[in-house]
Amino acid sequence: MKVSRRPLHLFDWSLLFLLWKVLIFCRTDQYHGCHCHALSAVPLPPMTTTAEHLPLARQAMEYFDKSTDPFHAVQTSIDLLKQAGFQELDETSNGAPSSNLILPGGKYFYTRNKSTLVAFAVGEQFTTTGGGGGFKIIGGHTDSPNLRVKPWSKRSAKSAKSIQIGAECYGGGLWHTWFDRDLGLSGRVFVRNKERIEQRLVQIPRAVLRIPNLAIHLQTADERKAFKINQEDHLSPILAMAAEKALTGDATDDDKETDDDAKPENASPKVDGWTEHQEPLLLQLLAAEMNVPLDDIVDFELNLFDIQMASLGGVHSEFVHSARLDNLASCFLAIRALIDCVGQEEYLQQEGDISMVVLYDHEEVGSSSAVGAAGPITKEAVKRISAALNVKDQSVASYDLYESTIRKSFILSSDQAHALHPNYASKHEKNHQPQMNAGMVIKRNSNQRYATNGATGVVIREIARRAGLPPVQEFIVRQDCGCGSTIGPLLSTATGIRAIDLGCPQLSMHSIRETMGVCDLTNGLKLFKAFFVHFRSVDDSLEQ
Repeated sequence: MKVSRRPLHLFDWSLLFLLWKVLIFCRTDQYHGCHCHALSAVPLPPMTTTAEHLPLARQAMEYFDKSTDPFHAVQTSIDLLKQAGFQELDETSNGAPSSNLILPGGKYFYTRNKSTLVAFAVGEQFTTTGGGGGFKIIGGHTDSPNLRVKPWSKRSAKSAKSIQIGAECYGGGLWHTWFDRDLGLSGRVFVRNKERIEQRLVQIPRAVLRIPNLAIHLQTADERKAFKINQEDHLSPILAMAAEKALTGDATDDDKETDDDAKPENASPKVDGWTEHQEPLLLQLLAAEMNVPLDDIVDFELNLFDIQMASLGGVHSEFVHSARLDNLASCFLAIRALIDCVGQEEYLQQEGDISMVVLYDHEEVGSSSAVGAAGPITKEAVKRISAALNVKDQSVASYDLYESTIRKSFILSSDQAHALHPNYASKHEKNHQPQMNAGMVIKRNSNQRYATNGATGVVIREIARRAGLPPVQEFIVRQDCGCGSTIGPLLSTATGIRAIDLGCPQLSMHSIRETMGVCDLTNGLKLFKAFFVHFRSVDDSLEQ
């Protein structure tokens, strides 16, 4: 039989091209476990129009992936600061920060609770005389809504066939988005080392936990429609099965032996008021990950996180999809802006102010803590740093130094903003509808839910104008809708420093996975750098 041959048509070529793209994409599976982002090795999609923004976007994505909790967000930021030559200070020692450590032209950082970070650079022209210099502060927050392991993690009964751990909700998350996700664990663990207790970070980017949905067949029509979640009963993740001894490493009740030699090698040998309340498998997992004896673990603060890494999205690669964009995007941009500015030699040589970034914990639960924006961190930083720089000549009386300094200072409070949602446009005020990839967003509320007022808004808009940046967008909520808040009003109240609230526009805020525009990372970085460079001249031109 003669086989007829026909020429390849357009459909055939399209199919071959699609198969080739699938093969190329599948090769990116090998990137898991690497520090570099696999997407950088994949050819850009043919319709990409955002190529100039992608290098910064990929750096941000790597930052997001590493910063799975406040402790790791601070550590990731520290790694960048150290690479840029910043010196770590110990604020607990007497006289530190002190004049012996803090000098004009210096770059420094310190942390509190390992979840809040203060980083700053002193301009070589900074002085406390003749009106003196001020502080140019960018504030953000390191925490995001998530699930956290309860202090006593054991939840499952001995007879249970599924081993679960107790988890509690932190902040106001969209908790339905946590179902059917591959969840890892990260945070800090307290480990006994002889007579010393050390804090160690742990990060397990594997799907060790999962919160499964209830099958549709087991729900009534009303239950499916409502999808109501009982946070106590429905958000407990499954860690393992207890059906077989091989899975748990523990014998069943019927199989237990009394001989001490039959005990698992790393089983807890004692009751100490803490260990017996922890899920044994969880402690075994932590001990194995950190390569420490199980009995040396004395406490932990653990967070659940989605192990899916950040990715580019959209036909033009115009979106970044990631967990914790609120508010890791602001943290990344603030640290990058500070590093980029002080990396220019002439910047510190000509600078008469102190450029500072403060990344706070606990914003998602109100900021009222020793390491939150409502706490004393910012006020203490301004007082101690300005006093250290004033100590040599005592040009300003100590009781007047803080008051004179804050009058020359300004806080740019950066937290993500709500972009217009195309499926819920009616939820947005019709004349204030920020778009992604269209510039940063100033947030206003006449009831002081945000710190922005006319004067502080003018300062930022004028900085953007002088730097040749896109006009800043504006956001207010509808009057029939509740308004969120952030750290701006709290910082102004605690310190007396002028402030503005702004941020990058995004969708799906407080979901386990959020979306923002790649161009807005560039817009944000440029505006933050312009703030450090142009604030003093703009502020001096504004009638007080």
